[in-house]
Amino acid sequence: MNVIGQRIKKLREEKGITQEAMATQLDVTQSNYGRLEKDDRRLNVVKLLKIARILDVNLMYLFNGIAETSAQTAEMSINQTNKEVYDILVESLRSEIQHLKEEVNFLRVIVRS
Repeated sequence: MNVIGQRIKKLREEKGITQEAMATQLDVTQSNYGRLEKDDRRLNVVKLLKIARILDVNLMYLFNGIAETSAQTAEMSINQTNKEVYDILVESLRSEIQHLKEEVNFLRVIVRS
């Protein structure tokens, strides 16, 4: 399930921003942006930070869905949230590295041909 992508899509629609407008601001095509909302493994730190800025939300909201909390609740949950964010980002980067390795191997085959 793509929870982060669903939150991004919901926020984008609530703010009346089109996929095309988001894509332009992220410097990607509309179809690539659409895939970001459907497959959060495609999201990386840079894209997440830009999306949070465009949608005017705290980055933590994209991960935990909590827009505002009391100081005490925020303090208690920040360590867990940081770990969750870290785990998601690490998995995203691992996926991206694997994709790049596959692409390099493909290009090597083409060059050898």
